[in-house]
Amino acid sequence: MKSLVASACITAFLLLGCGASPSNTGTPPDDTGTPPTGGDGGTQPVVTKSAKRGIAFDFAAPADLAAVAPGVSWWYNWSTRPHANIPSDYRARYGMDFIPMLWNGNFDAASTESFLKAHPEIQYLLLLNEPNLNDQARMSPQDAAKLWPRYESVAANTGVKLVGPAMNWGTLEGYSDPVVWLDAFYAAYRGANGNRAPRIDYLAFHWYDYGLAGQLDRLKKYGKPFWVTEFANCHSQKDGAQIDSVAKQKAQMADMVAVCESRDDVFRYAWFTGRWTNDPCFASLLGAPGTLTELGAHYLSLPHR
Repeated sequence: MKSLVASACITAFLLLGCGASPSNTGTPPDDTGTPPTGGDGGTQPVVTKSAKRGIAFDFAAPADLAAVAPGVSWWYNWSTRPHANIPSDYRARYGMDFIPMLWNGNFDAASTESFLKAHPEIQYLLLLNEPNLNDQARMSPQDAAKLWPRYESVAANTGVKLVGPAMNWGTLEGYSDPVVWLDAFYAAYRGANGNRAPRIDYLAFHWYDYGLAGQLDRLKKYGKPFWVTEFANCHSQKDGAQIDSVAKQKAQMADMVAVCESRDDVFRYAWFTGRWTNDPCFASLLGAPGTLTELGAHYLSLPHR
């Protein structure tokens, strides 16, 4: 979804996720989830939190980052840099990592690699945001197969692991089903590369309805662990199951987080989103600057493995 001003994208029964425009960082937290010593000269309280748990949001205020830090280990903003307002020592201050994204093929490999080499703590790179949505990266499987070696070259030259493409149910004609798009992508890549499979270290997925576990099960055929890089329940049909209150979203959040925490094949997950203008899904984790909503406090409090 668009990072701050998302509009609902509905296809059939599903409200689809979208992502922000591209523009070019991060490493996962220590698997203990324990924040390090603060960079401001003090020491943060030792708080055990989920290494998996993240937020899809362009944090533009340190106070917002501080508010979620006790229970969140990472974030991304559909770009390759944190917002300019975020202090450079955010890892030490907040015990959170920023994960960069190459949103489509519009990137300079030399500058990207230079940046990654200057930040060896960065271990992962998110790729290709919702290629089967017309208002997102919008790319045919064949064009994505031609692009992919550029991503692989960045990984080979820097040591990062590749996370993507970030699939959703989409609006690209003939490819609304992520499995149909991925099957065609794999076939096109193999056909152009001597039957070699593309370098994909983790597959990313977005989901905005009931049935997350079943959707992930459909993608197990590719043999990759998952990053669920956008999720919330935005079921809007007036069928009795619509999400029309914070209480209903809290229940769905608990269910979806439990799925992600319990599955060994889910490596990371990120709630959408921090703060959403005219929030149609009661999904915002932040209210006033530096203040958690009821849902935000719930997200931080949910149990983890």
